[in-house]
Order: sequence, then C-alpha cells, then structure tokens
Amino acid sequence: MKTLFVSIIGLLFSFNASSQILKPVTWSYAVKKTSATEATVFIKATMQNGWHIYSLEPIVGGPVKTTFSFTRSKSCRLKGVVSGPTPITKYEDVFGVNVKYFENTVVFQQKIILHGSSPIVQGTVQFMVCSAKQCIPPATTPFSIPVQ
Repeated sequence: MKTLFVSIIGLLFSFNASSQILKPVTWSYAVKKTSATEATVFIKATMQNGWHIYSLEPIVGGPVKTTFSFTRSKSCRLKGVVSGPTPITKYEDVFGVNVKYFENTVVFQQKIILHGSSPIVQGTVQFMVCSAKQCIPPATTPFSIPVQ
C-alpha cells in the first residue's frame, strides 16, 4: 500500500513538472509625446534565447502573424498602422514556407493623436512564438499604457 501511495505521488509530481507553462516572450511598453497632440507608443517584445515571434505580415500556410488590436477611446486615436523593423526571412521546415520573424528583441511603434487629458492606450497583442524544437499555440496579451 505504501509503495502504491509513493507511486501515485511521484506520478502527480511528474505531471506537474511536464505541464509547466512556457513563457519565452515578455512584453514591455512606453510612450513618448512628440507634441501636445501626438505621441508614439513603443511595444517591445523580448524573447528568451532560441525563441522568435513572427512578423506583422501574414504568410499563407505559415505561422500566426503578430497582431495588435487597440481599444477605441475618446481620449486618443490611432494615426496610421503599427510599424516595426525589417524581419529576418528564413525557410522553416515545420511550415514548409519562408517565414518572417524577430528574435532577441523587437520594438513595434504606433503613432497616436491625443484628445483630452490623461489618455490611456489599451488593447491586445496576439503572437505565436517558436524555437527550433517547438512552437507554442498563439497567445493574446492585454496591455494598458498611460500617456503622460
């Protein structure tokens, strides 16, 4: 009976260890006012070594692209679209196509027009992260960035 109990406890610990959630990407945010009525939002992704996220451009048959969705607000509105640096282009066997991605760090930018005082830029970023060995299903992360 004691052996059975020890086996069950060991099995539970092995399930717990194998089901830990990987989070190889962290997001950070900043805003810089460029005038009294405009600002630029900077959204930075930092990937752990060996991991990458995909570009803003869709790739037919490829991975999920990085997408930013902004919540409508009376205190600010978007000016243009999210921009970022030129991604790395490489063939990935798992998708069977050339993909465009970023590794280490990448900073995306969104210009906004300010209306009123103390605006807050809110929304979500959806992204897919992969390494040479595995991909994690797409995740959506909310953000809230006060403009000061």
